[in-house]
Amino acid sequence: MDNVVLVGMPAAGKSTVGVVLAKRLGFRFVDSDLVIQEHTGMLLHQIMEEKGMDVFLRVENDVNASLCAERSVIATGGSVIYGREAMEHLKGLGIVVYLKLGLESIKERLGDFKERGVAVREGQSLEELYTERIPYYEKYADVTVECEGKRIKDIVAEIAGRKQITKMVER
Repeated sequence: MDNVVLVGMPAAGKSTVGVVLAKRLGFRFVDSDLVIQEHTGMLLHQIMEEKGMDVFLRVENDVNASLCAERSVIATGGSVIYGREAMEHLKGLGIVVYLKLGLESIKERLGDFKERGVAVREGQSLEELYTERIPYYEKYADVTVECEGKRIKDIVAEIAGRKQITKMVER
């Protein structure tokens, strides 16, 4: 249990914060979306377009449920929270940190969320997706970091300064 697992909405900054946090802690960095792409040989939006949302979510769950990591910061895809096995596994690997960001900021950062490969059901709005996912992020989070109006370095400092994280780094 010596990993930091970042969860949150698309565009919340999981990958960006993850890279900087990994450098600060002296940990490896794992982007689970890239692991999915390596595993399937397809881009995320291609999986969704060609195989469908259910297949994508199953692949995402399977890949995240089988991740092996040690002293790593793991940035997950925003939809990882739909996979019970994945989340149980990730919670067993380390501390789950929810990067919380408001809907308006997500909209601003994300742009066209369908082009970005966001796991969204046909006809579902970003507002509906946000409302649906928040309870899952809150359920699985060991730590919640409010990211609204904060710079990356401040978010990283806040996470790195948490007692659970400092204890992990000292081991």
